[in-house]
Amino acid sequence: MNGQFVISLDFEKIWGVFDVIPSNGDYIENIECVDLVIGKLLELSSKYNIKLTFSTVGFLFNKNKEEFSANTPHELPNYSIKKFDPYPLIKDIKDSEDLDNLHYGYQSLIKIASQDQHEIGTHTYCHYYCLEEGQTIEQFEADLKMAKKVASNLNIKTQSIVFPRNQINNDYLKSCFDNGIIAYRGFEDHAIYRSYSENKPSKLSHRAMRFIDSFVNITGEHTYNLKDLRSSSIVNLPASRFLRPYSKKLKFLEPLKINRVTKAMKKAAKNNELYHLWWHPHNFGTHMEENFEGLEKIFKTFEQLHKSHNFTSSTMTELANRLKK
Repeated sequence: MNGQFVISLDFEKIWGVFDVIPSNGDYIENIECVDLVIGKLLELSSKYNIKLTFSTVGFLFNKNKEEFSANTPHELPNYSIKKFDPYPLIKDIKDSEDLDNLHYGYQSLIKIASQDQHEIGTHTYCHYYCLEEGQTIEQFEADLKMAKKVASNLNIKTQSIVFPRNQINNDYLKSCFDNGIIAYRGFEDHAIYRSYSENKPSKLSHRAMRFIDSFVNITGEHTYNLKDLRSSSIVNLPASRFLRPYSKKLKFLEPLKINRVTKAMKKAAKNNELYHLWWHPHNFGTHMEENFEGLEKIFKTFEQLHKSHNFTSSTMTELANRLKK
């Protein structure tokens, strides 16, 4: 199989950050602009014939507050740390997306679904944390079934999952497979990224190294031999790189960041490997022009590699199906 380029996007709006954003609302602008970002992503990906996997929080499928109330799993996550629970917030959201685009995403999902090249996967129903104390596998299964149910209302068959905060609970993978999920995004295989899956507090040194690693190669290219990814059950399509958003203060590092990505893409294309890029649409909510300028450089590199090495853009489910065959 020729080299594969996968992009997965954690589409979550406020549900992905409500427990971490500053109380003064500094990040709200990023969330408010997500629908605009989605539109620009669809436009740019169409220009370069690139497929995107939108791993979507199931809450965003609800069209109004009445549907939020109706679409409630029979078991809810019983986190020991209550701030992780989003359900108490539902009583305060507005009645529809026209009045409240922070908590709804239905119109963007309609746009994504109208373009057949892309995939809508799941990011669980409520941005479920699979490694937090208090929650159980039964609660996770109830959440996953609801995520699939609300997606099916749009005739969407969800077959891939991205675990919120990259909290991958290996005990839950069989449950995913039993519920029709055939692919998930694993974490980069290096110690400085492993705390994501072990739910351990990140050491300051690890956070610093992850930051540096975005610009300078200190942990490798994180490209993957496709033969090693084959599986008869759920397929791990591990992450290669989180695409950090543009920072005005770090403008001088932008060429290094983009080069870090494109150099690894070239390696994957030449060696018939996987390169898996990811980020959140809300990361692009500010400095939008600069973020898309950098992304277009990456897409142009893909276009060149597609011509020279048949480097192929795939959704997570498409690639998983090929690997399973």
